[in-house]
Amino acid sequence: MNADINVVPYIDVMLVLLIIFMVTAPLMTQGIDVDLPDANAESMTVPEDPPTLQILADGSYKLNGETLSEDALGAKAQELAQARPEQMMLVNGDKKVPYEYVAKGMAILRGAGVTKIGFVTEAADDTAGKTNKR
Repeated sequence: MNADINVVPYIDVMLVLLIIFMVTAPLMTQGIDVDLPDANAESMTVPEDPPTLQILADGSYKLNGETLSEDALGAKAQELAQARPEQMMLVNGDKKVPYEYVAKGMAILRGAGVTKIGFVTEAADDTAGKTNKR
């Protein structure tokens, strides 16, 4: 009498499941690919001054100091992206602006063909976390 378990059907099922997960996993991700900098990160060296998208506290957009509507921002960003496709565009958001406007601004940039997006941050104050003992 042979008391061994036949594992071949189990291996076949596992390989099918592996293939299903390998095919569906990349389809489940969504969002904007951005490397978020730490607050204490070193400053980047950029050979020239990159275009900067400013998002003001009221939700308005400025590209290189020029106030633009969302449609005009998309057209202007597309012109910049076509002229220099590998150039990084910086996003400088006011800390009081709702994140909705920042995400919308990044989506407009991505839709216009901008592939590299960086965030402008200020250096963290080391003394902010310390308490004064008297």
